[in-house]
Amino acid sequence: METKTSVNYIRLSPRKARLVADLIRGKRVEDALNILSVTTKASARIIEKLLKSAVANSSQNQNIDIDTLFINTIYVNEGPTLKRFRARAMGRVGRIRKRTSHITVILKEG
Repeated sequence: METKTSVNYIRLSPRKARLVADLIRGKRVEDALNILSVTTKASARIIEKLLKSAVANSSQNQNIDIDTLFINTIYVNEGPTLKRFRARAMGRVGRIRKRTSHITVILKEG
């Protein structure tokens, strides 16, 4: 049985979020939560919250034993980019791109 949970439009660069997602891919849920709790990246808090939500969804909706769950797939896709401008020297403009992410976790019983 699989459980898919996602969070969209997170104000975090996908490149930075993928670094944390790569740490926990393929791990058991308990091990992944331990890794995320000691990781100092900002995306670790968001992914930890998403993972806890996925575990709660799978135990509530499908009556799955949470001790047997592992992260089958986790991926971070790029969301829309907010474009902002900042004044630069000699009347020019510097573009600031505020990137967003869509993070998806698929848990599987194993």
